[in-house]
Amino acid sequence: MTREDLPPANTKRWVTRRKAEVVAGVRAGLISLEEACRRYHLSVDEFRSWQKRLDEHGMAGLRSTRIKEYRRGT
Repeated sequence: MTREDLPPANTKRWVTRRKAEVVAGVRAGLISLEEACRRYHLSVDEFRSWQKRLDEHGMAGLRSTRIKEYRRGT
């Protein structure tokens, strides 16, 4: 994965794949958490929720249509 694989800074529609790419980019050290939040207009809490749902439920956990189902356990 390279920085070019990250979603564009002007991303408005956050599909599962794009969320996972941002999480992977931060984990791989391609982009810092602070830079990712600034670039994509995310709060740290929002990013951390993506990270947690990805860890606990895989890609399916990032689907916004299922968010209530996955948040029930928190």
